Amino acid sequence: MKKVHFIGIGGIGISALARFLHEKNFIISGSDIKESETTYKLRADGMEIITPHDASAIKDQEIVIYSAAIKEDNVELQAARKKGIVCLSRKEALPFVLKDKRVFAVAGAHGKSTTSAITSALINGSVIIGAISKQFGSNMKYENSENIIFEADESDSSFLNSNPYVAVVTNAEPEHMDHYDNDLDKFHAAYRGFLERAKIRVINAEDEFLSSIKLGCIKLFPSRDITDLKVLLRDHQPFMSFNLKELGRFEVYGLGRHIAIDASLAILAAACETGLEQIRKNLLNYKGIKKRFDILCATPNFVLIDDYGHHPTEIRATLQSAREYASLLGLSKITAIFQPHRFSRLKANLNAFKECFAGVEELVVLPVYAAGEPSNGIDLKEEFKGLGALFTERVFRNGEKIEFSDIFGVRHIINDGLVIGFGAGDITYQLRGEF
Repeated sequence: MKKVHFIGIGGIGISALARFLHEKNFIISGSDIKESETTYKLRADGMEIITPHDASAIKDQEIVIYSAAIKEDNVELQAARKKGIVCLSRKEALPFVLKDKRVFAVAGAHGKSTTSAITSALINGSVIIGAISKQFGSNMKYENSENIIFEADESDSSFLNSNPYVAVVTNAEPEHMDHYDNDLDKFHAAYRGFLERAKIRVINAEDEFLSSIKLGCIKLFPSRDITDLKVLLRDHQPFMSFNLKELGRFEVYGLGRHIAIDASLAILAAACETGLEQIRKNLLNYKGIKKRFDILCATPNFVLIDDYGHHPTEIRATLQSAREYASLLGLSKITAIFQPHRFSRLKANLNAFKECFAGVEELVVLPVYAAGEPSNGIDLKEEFKGLGALFTERVFRNGEKIEFSDIFGVRHIINDGLVIGFGAGDITYQLRGEF
């Protein structure tokens, strides 16, 4: 029985690996810089978790796995190396974690968490994803099955270590280009390598790069293959109904054409394993994922939504869905609350960020969630003043309303219309009243 220690165990991706190995009867310990909802839950599940990092956490473990956020000067990593313990980055650990599994690996700049979660509803197998599925309330589900649904990450090219049996790519829009030396050819080569490793490949063939792939693939052409989209509302909850190719009609929780695309890719991947009628039935088990168009409050006059979108493409698509949802509910005003995530992403996409928020009735902008990056001098107030934005340090959830004070000290209360928050930082806790 192996003892494995995870450094940075509070991260959404690495905590899923820890949970998976824990279910396989490995003895798991871990650490993080501070306590979080994740560390509390891991401890409650029987894992030995400490905060903050401390060299004393390294005892007699046989393997240490560390997240991408951990630097070489981390005291635990240094202690493990000094003791001669095998130390693996999350990327390096994937072959060890996923060995002997039929991996349904889902990659892409946008939609991979949703597509992974939908796929996990369609076929029997374990699940490791970078989000909390509302169907099973976790980022990991363990099943005694050779199948595993895995959200594969391109940000550090770790998807190349995911040993895919089925590879699904939602899109290949350039992201995390610093890892690829800002070389688009190198970025595309990684995606090509990911697809080459798989026996079965499912792609969005309307993506510019993916359309050029010469490998044998199951191809989805959304503009022609997904037809007769309809929005259904049940108890204020949205569902998409659509026809997919010649396969018939399907219904999935969520709102927007992008949800139908994600579901279609999942259906085509699952069809390699499961019959269509079972897929149609299983699809109704999908309940959405936390922080993706996550409806926190819905009354006749006020709706509050938390969304992980932190790239202009994601935000634009989600705002389109929000407008449609607001119209169905008879709400005339949309307020967007934006917490930029990482200075590098903000700089690389600055004009697109300003364009994607055009048209919202009210825009509230929070400080950049740096995620460890140094400031690059972007002045949010200057850049977004043309949109009439309000600026605040943070927002507060107070029952069925959002409150905040702007930079001039004026108190604002939003208790009507549709309010949607965007960001991959701590905005999710502010909207939930947990921070």
